[in-house]
Amino acid sequence: MEQKSNNPMLEWAEREIALACESEKEAVSAESGDDAEYGIECYKSALRAYKSLLSDSHSGFSIQIAKSILNRLVDGKCLTPIEDTSDIWSKISEGNYQCKRMSSLFKKVSADGTVVYTDVDRAQIIDINHPDLAYYDGLASRLVDKIFPITMPYLPSTKKFRVYTEAFSYGPRAGDYDTRACLYILTPGGLKVELNRYFKEGSDGKMIPIEKTEYEARKAKKVK
Repeated sequence: MEQKSNNPMLEWAEREIALACESEKEAVSAESGDDAEYGIECYKSALRAYKSLLSDSHSGFSIQIAKSILNRLVDGKCLTPIEDTSDIWSKISEGNYQCKRMSSLFKKVSADGTVVYTDVDRAQIIDINHPDLAYYDGLASRLVDKIFPITMPYLPSTKKFRVYTEAFSYGPRAGDYDTRACLYILTPGGLKVELNRYFKEGSDGKMIPIEKTEYEARKAKKVK
């Protein structure tokens, strides 16, 4: 017979994991009858990580510190500020480098020596008509980088810059959105920065700036 742990926190976690695994089995069976092992293994993996933290005799406070460190590692974020030293960059093309300490961080060195840093994971787009969905693209990163340029030393926030937009397809062409308004940015600290920038897809597929009047005219004829 399995011996009880005598640890109330672990016993609670084990009960929660057991209930979640049972729920996973029932949900998968009701939908398609497929194997629920993938979801169950994820729950079990989380329990193993939780047990490991408890085995190090963490208190309620220290386990929160350990969790924040683990979260940064899982998210691929550095734990200490990044300095621009030659040993942390891998050259990916002429003038372009990727950071060895944080794969989402890039450096571009222009011919005149100008250096620009981009963290492709620090900004996300949220459409005001679909606020529960967030995604990433180059336009969001470029807008954020222009207003809030990355400087060294760099320690990214655990929260993201959120670029609120409205997007739609215009004219007879349906499919991917070809018109977008970038309305405002919410910074990781909660600061709201108005943008009111408008774009349409050019003949080369890149988004080009337009005036608000053209945006509104396109919106009036958007594909529904």
